This record gives sequence, C-alpha cells and structure tokens, in this order.
Amino acid sequence: MQFVIHAHDGENMLETRMCVRQKHLENITQLNEEGRVICAGGILDSEGKLCGSVLVMDFEDRAGVDAYLESEPYVKEKVWETITVEPMNVVFANKVK
Repeated sequence: MQFVIHAHDGENMLETRMCVRQKHLENITQLNEEGRVICAGGILDSEGKLCGSVLVMDFEDRAGVDAYLESEPYVKEKVWETITVEPMNVVFANKVK
C-alpha cells in the first residue's frame, strides 16, 4: 500500500534541519534499500531553502507508516511541525532527468 507523506518544517527550523539531515538521509537510505521509498524530496520555499518534505512510500498498512515516523530523525528532533499522511495509488513512478 502506498502513502504520501507531506511534512512542513516548523518556523526557523532550517539550521536544525541541516544538523539532523545526515541522520534523516541514513534512515531514508535504509528504507530505500528495503524497497519502501518510491520517491522523496525536500519542499523549497520562495528563496529556494528547504522547508519541508514530501515522501511517497510503500508499507503494508498505516501502522507501518506510523512506525517509520516514530523512527524519523526529523520527527524526533521536531523539525517537521505538521505532517499529513494519505493513502495513494501510485500509477507511474518515473526517474527525474
């Protein structure tokens, strides 16, 4: 089952985000190796600075998403302030050129 996770950073969290980023990338890399990540990337503000994330991921159920979020460094370090999770039916997943 696929899910889209839309997460917005809290106000003035860019410095914290950048400090935690390596742990986040290690976590996402592990999930990618497990076949969980369909696509993932940062949301940019009008100045081109990171201010959130969008992830399309594959888990057996919502409990799997919740377990991932509990382990996510951006959640643990309170970088992401608002998070929405919605089921998604992925039809195409193309490489970015």
